[in-house]
Amino acid sequence: MSVVDVVVVGAGFAGLGMVDALRRAGRDDVVVIERADDVGGTWRDNTYPGVACDIPAHLYSYATHPHAGWSRTFAAGHEIQQYLRDVAAGIRDRIRLRTPLVGAEWDAETSLWRIDTGAEQLQARSLVLACGRLTEPHVPAIDGLESFPGPLFHSARWDHGVDLTGKRVAVVGTGASAVQLVPELAQTAAHVTLFQRTPAWIVPRGGGEIAPEERERLAQSPGALARLRAELYAEGEARFASRSGDAAASAAARDAALAHLHAQVADPALRAALTPDYAFGCKRVLLSDAFYPAVASDRVTLEPTALDRVDGAMLTAASGRQHEADVLVLATGFASTQQPYADLVRGESHTLAQHWETGMTSFGSTVVSGFPNLFVLNGPNASLGHNSAVLMMEEQAAYVVRALAERDRRTDRVLRVRPEAEAAYTEEIAAAAASTPWMTGGCRNWYVDERSGRLTLLWPGTVQAFHERLTGTDGSEFEPAHTPVRG
Repeated sequence: MSVVDVVVVGAGFAGLGMVDALRRAGRDDVVVIERADDVGGTWRDNTYPGVACDIPAHLYSYATHPHAGWSRTFAAGHEIQQYLRDVAAGIRDRIRLRTPLVGAEWDAETSLWRIDTGAEQLQARSLVLACGRLTEPHVPAIDGLESFPGPLFHSARWDHGVDLTGKRVAVVGTGASAVQLVPELAQTAAHVTLFQRTPAWIVPRGGGEIAPEERERLAQSPGALARLRAELYAEGEARFASRSGDAAASAAARDAALAHLHAQVADPALRAALTPDYAFGCKRVLLSDAFYPAVASDRVTLEPTALDRVDGAMLTAASGRQHEADVLVLATGFASTQQPYADLVRGESHTLAQHWETGMTSFGSTVVSGFPNLFVLNGPNASLGHNSAVLMMEEQAAYVVRALAERDRRTDRVLRVRPEAEAAYTEEIAAAAASTPWMTGGCRNWYVDERSGRLTLLWPGTVQAFHERLTGTDGSEFEPAHTPVRG
């Protein structure tokens, strides 16, 4: 069995970006395994009506693969998916589709990762988990859910075979997917009932179609495209203040969100039901110009409490109110704090799930003690609430390239994270997060692990701060090399 230098799990933004970074560094001995039959990750899986990104498209793309042809400021899901297919075309020979990760185990005798895909075994000197954090839909435990007689599906597993025309559709959840989905459903369904456990802070989206002339101008001027990306980056970094609890910035953003609500919803009772009672930024801030008008229309009924019980077609809310539906859509998020792949990966003495039993930890949001030569992208403390997640993935990929160079300077070619380094980084995250709305804002969010109360998903700083943190590492996060290679 041949040995591959690097195996990457996942062919979404993180995985494809990792391969691109490796190849630009002259590392071609890489294989990507992807369980699905196409690349794209979340943009392959989420095909619900209205799906789009809430980061401007020119920034929600790789710095090494700028794209002038985006048709809208905020690209639709299918357009992002096509962009990723185009990027993957250059590395298609490295990607094995329909090849899931069944299990991976560190072999101490050979200092290799043994990777089981079900059909074959792979051996790798290093393993990169680029599996994404929003891949496994969360289905809440709702009494009697299985008794619902009509079509029932999660927004991330949209059933396009169901014709919603003239149907009574119930949507559970008011997060990012629901805010995009409900206005679309309101145009086709006979009626939409929206079950809201907690209202979201929503700010104007703006943007729109990008004129063909502007696309042509950007295509003809790489400098103009680079300047646009830089401007969008700076705007995103500036949003960190309002999301992280800066008093003046948070107050201004909160006022803008309330003004948006008041401008679009005339009914005082409905406005009250849609007004959050927690700090701005505590939960993910959403962008929409269409959600409030849809909810305020006679096509949508807002049920301002959670779905409590299902008795056939009758849906009972926590308030006791009852609503009938023909179709039930769960826009209920994902298993984010407890990553599904964690049970499949065993290091020197235990699995990632066991290591993370009280919440994810790492050094540099990328490497984990007890798991030699393992790298996790888009995992612990690598998400953002204010800027493009692709920027974080690119920083992590660059860190992996530097770490592999360090690995190759060692005779045993093994990198072991010092537990003390991981513990110190975890404390560093906790200290930075302690006073932020994510921890003190009075809401329940998917950034915080309920088992420990720690912030485990978000990086509590700017992208620039993350860049400086990772580029400032000197290799001391790893146990000393046994014997350096003499050049």
